[in-house]
Amino acid sequence: METKNIGLRDVEVADTKISNIDGERGKLIYRGYDILDLTKNSTFEETAYLLLYDKLPTSKELNEFKLKLVEARYIPKQMQKNMQNWRSDADPMDMLQAFVSALAGYYDEEFSNKNASYDKAINLIAKVPTIIASWQRVRNGLEIVDPDSSLSHAANFLYMMSGEKPNPEVEKIFDICLILHADHSFNASTFTARQVASTRAHMYSAASAAIGSLSGELHGGANTEVMKMLLEISEINKVESWIKNKLTQGEKIMGMGHAVYKTYDPRAQVLKELSRKLAANNNEPWFEVTEKIETATILEMKMQKGIDIYPNVDLYSASIYYMLKIPVDLNTPIFAISRVAGWAAHIIEEKFAEAAPKTALYRPKAVYVGKYCGPEGCEYKKLDLRE
Repeated sequence: METKNIGLRDVEVADTKISNIDGERGKLIYRGYDILDLTKNSTFEETAYLLLYDKLPTSKELNEFKLKLVEARYIPKQMQKNMQNWRSDADPMDMLQAFVSALAGYYDEEFSNKNASYDKAINLIAKVPTIIASWQRVRNGLEIVDPDSSLSHAANFLYMMSGEKPNPEVEKIFDICLILHADHSFNASTFTARQVASTRAHMYSAASAAIGSLSGELHGGANTEVMKMLLEISEINKVESWIKNKLTQGEKIMGMGHAVYKTYDPRAQVLKELSRKLAANNNEPWFEVTEKIETATILEMKMQKGIDIYPNVDLYSASIYYMLKIPVDLNTPIFAISRVAGWAAHIIEEKFAEAAPKTALYRPKAVYVGKYCGPEGCEYKKLDLRE
């Protein structure tokens, strides 16, 4: 008999102090703090500190943490040179996964103690944006832009990518996006990171594996698929017929529905307003088209299947990144810029859990539903006797 626990839905596999999702109420908590409060009052740097150290920093602690991030932004010149050997049309997530893994060849892999692990976490959080921005410049035949120590984490990435410093409003919008994507409990990529860390592999390996998991269109790749959908529809008066046709054919509407939330994704609430603001400032149609996709999908799903469905984090983040002039295929790598903070926190927790240290790696049980020829197994026949 086949198992009903497809995708480990609702199967508790480990304890965590890092984040919690209340799917019924639409709540996301980082280390005890509501995500909506953090987006109003915090910054990505402070949120990353919270995720790693299980507390909000003092002014001195935050300044020291930000300084460490700034000092760790540079990546080896040889690594940037090696990017020139890649095809310019290579998938940015493949590039990111390869070069995060390659960091182990330049930096000490050892993180046998907790303090060393925090150093590796800071190194990763600081360098992932530089890797992505460097690749964006290299693949377009442009000179690489070095990090600017005077800029925030959010502003510095936009600067390294485009060569232009963002205005304060754009910086703040992007910073909020990073806060919203920083962690989400045991999602696919985070569970991948923890599973790899449970084998005692080093942090770069665990983060690289997480990037591979994030790249799929059912996880981090969903925001790229949302933007492709928006570009295909392009006009608000085409939305209803497009949605109806897709759902009638049994296809999914990317950016709608979530495995955990049974109501509005709280991250989508914030992103919706950011998209609205950007569209008004830039006089672009993408917010209106996205909002129409939301309402049309909700109505059509209710009519066709009697199901309530709500937007997830990907629906409105796609239009935001597009209006920030970020290439569509960098949407998922940007997800990684933020989520690497959560991954690092989970990797550290997996390896150094204080309450109940893990003594064994993850090894779930599978339900075999393949060929069965009896308790002794199938008879092996030589090649010339097989029909």
